[in-house]
Amino acid sequence: MAVNLLDFDLEGLAAYCESLGEKRFRAVQLYRWIHQKGESDFEKMSDLAKSLRGKLAGAAEVRGLPLISEHRSADGTIKWLFDVGGGNAVESVYIPEEDRGTLCVSSQAGCAVGCRFCSTGHQGFSRNLTSGEIVAQLWFAEHRLRGADGERVIDNVVMMGMGEPLQNYAALVPALKTMLDDHAYGLSRRRVTVSTSGMVAMIDRLREDCPVALAVSLHAPNDELRNELVPLNRKDGIAALLAACVRYLDKAPRDFVTFEYCMLEGVNDTPELARELVKLVKGRVPCKLNLIPFNPFPASGLKRSSRERVMAFAKVLQDAGIVTTIRKTRGDDIDAACGQLAGEVQD
Repeated sequence: MAVNLLDFDLEGLAAYCESLGEKRFRAVQLYRWIHQKGESDFEKMSDLAKSLRGKLAGAAEVRGLPLISEHRSADGTIKWLFDVGGGNAVESVYIPEEDRGTLCVSSQAGCAVGCRFCSTGHQGFSRNLTSGEIVAQLWFAEHRLRGADGERVIDNVVMMGMGEPLQNYAALVPALKTMLDDHAYGLSRRRVTVSTSGMVAMIDRLREDCPVALAVSLHAPNDELRNELVPLNRKDGIAALLAACVRYLDKAPRDFVTFEYCMLEGVNDTPELARELVKLVKGRVPCKLNLIPFNPFPASGLKRSSRERVMAFAKVLQDAGIVTTIRKTRGDDIDAACGQLAGEVQD
C-alpha cells in the first residue's frame, strides 16, 4: 500500500524524502503543499522537481478519510462522520465562535476508558487512529471551510473527540507537531489542547515531548466518587493526578490546567462537593474549572443537573476565587455536544 504522507510530521517527511534521495527543502515544499494548500495531487505541486513527483507517484499518496455524512446545527456547529474502515467511523466537530474557529478531533475509534457519562466510551473500543487519520480530520475541515481568500478558518484544536488521546501517544505526538508547525497549520501551543481522563505517566511524557494546553476530565473531588465515574482513577488516584498537573505547568504554554467537570444530577453536583473541590485545588493547582452540562443518553442512567444546581455549584467555586466557566452546549441538535460523539464502532 502507498505511504500516506499525512502520517508524517516534518521530521518524518524529511526522512522519507531523504530515503528517496531528495534534500530536506523538498520535504518543506511538499509539507506546505499538503497542509497549507490542501493539495493531494502531486502533479499540481508546481514547484516540486519533476523527478520527485515521479518518485512519489505510486509510492506515496495524501490519503484523507472518506466522508460518510455532514450535519449542520442551527448554531453553526458542523459534525462530520468519517469512515476509518472495518465497520468503524469517527466524528469531528467544528464550532464557530466570534473570536475563533475550534475543531474537536478524535484520536481513537471508540474509547477504552469507559467513563459512566460518556456515550463514546459506552459503545466500546475498536482501535487507535494513525497520525494520518488524526491529522486528516484537520486537513479536511480546514480546506473544506476555507474561502477563496485563503484565510485560515481553524485556529483552535481540541483533542476532545472520540477516544483518550494519551492512550494513543505514539500517533498523537506527530499529529500535534504537524498542527503546530509553521509550514503546516501554524497553530499556537496555547490553542491546541489535549484532554485526558488522567493518565499520570503520559502527562509527564507529553510535558517533555510536546507540551500544549492541558485539560483534565476531573468530574469528582474525591477518589471514591471519581473511581465510580472515571474507572481509570483506580490506577493513580487524584493526588497523583494533581501532582502531575503541577509538574506539567513548568513547560506548558498556559499557566493553568483546565479541569472539566460534567454536572450529573444528585451525583456530583451538591454544594458540599463544590466546597470539597475548592479544598482540593485552591492554592495547589493553578486551574480553571469548566462545568459541562451532561448530555443524557439512555444507557447511562444519569440525568443532567438543573440550571439552578449548576449555578449554585459555580457560585461556591467563584466565591472561593476559582475561575469557573459553564460550557455553552453547542450542536446538541445534531448530537455534536460534549460526550455525545459516538460514531460507529465494532467493539
